[in-house]
Amino acid sequence: MTDTTGTDPTETRRGRDVLQLGSLHPLVEEALATEFAALRLPEDPAEHEPFLARYADGVRVAVCSGRTGVGTELMRRLPRLEAVVHFGVGYDGTDAAGAAARGIRLSNTPDVLTDAVADTALALYLDVLRGFSAADRYVRAGRWETAGNFPLTRHASGRRVGILGLGRIGRAVAGRLEALGCEIHYHNRRPAPGTGYTYQGSPAELAAAVDVLVVAVPGGPDSAGTVDAPVLAALGPEGFLVNVARGSVVDEEALVAALREGRLGGAGLDVFADEPRVPAALRELDTVVLLPHVGSATVETRREMAELTLRNLRSYLADGTLVTPVD
Repeated sequence: MTDTTGTDPTETRRGRDVLQLGSLHPLVEEALATEFAALRLPEDPAEHEPFLARYADGVRVAVCSGRTGVGTELMRRLPRLEAVVHFGVGYDGTDAAGAAARGIRLSNTPDVLTDAVADTALALYLDVLRGFSAADRYVRAGRWETAGNFPLTRHASGRRVGILGLGRIGRAVAGRLEALGCEIHYHNRRPAPGTGYTYQGSPAELAAAVDVLVVAVPGGPDSAGTVDAPVLAALGPEGFLVNVARGSVVDEEALVAALREGRLGGAGLDVFADEPRVPAALRELDTVVLLPHVGSATVETRREMAELTLRNLRSYLADGTLVTPVD
């Protein structure tokens, strides 16, 4: 990693205009260090001020994960920032509105993680309905021998499933569920022509029409709290929630209350409001399947994400264009 402690005024500008924020895929970190001689924001917040006082005026491009992002205050401290290159499809950690106001370009890594996340959604769907993880714990605890057969679960095929957010990932999830004979409903800001799926006018209407609600909307301020208490109430005690989007999309307190009080049948969750902290109430419930945000965590997907991140960075530094810009 580039030495950021020296004071040589003859330092080349190359490398001083690229800033890494937080940990990234090893392929990205290696390229940032060796190919771009990039700066790296210190992990210790106490070191941020002296670091930024020295380097902030030269930074043109920030490279980060979607969750780390470039928040409002850091963006303010980077007066020459031109682009934020995100490792991940989400960019909710970045002040997108502030970036737009300043003309700062954003990129992400769409498409390459679609199948992995859709597979995760399908796995959560099957698990929360059929109780496979809970059944595994039942066997491991020796309860099959002492307490008899595991309780009956719910049929997964032929269900009415709602997709909240019929984008790339939402469509991939829908395709997988169609193979199980499921009836697909969805809600977007506007109907998606040509899908053949049933459009519902609001998240609450969608929840009321289906047995299982799969959340696949982008994170960020616009979607925060979309799945709130009324939406959960519309799903009802026989309904199930699957979330592979962002924890911020779901009102987690309302979700915990609905699950604990039996007003929701169960939930399959890959994301949480305050990761990696997961409410104890969720960890205690056998009706909930919990994953540590592994939706895109395959070797193949993460490598493709890393390669696309670097393509965006190289392209921007070469001619000011991004391969996969955020619209």
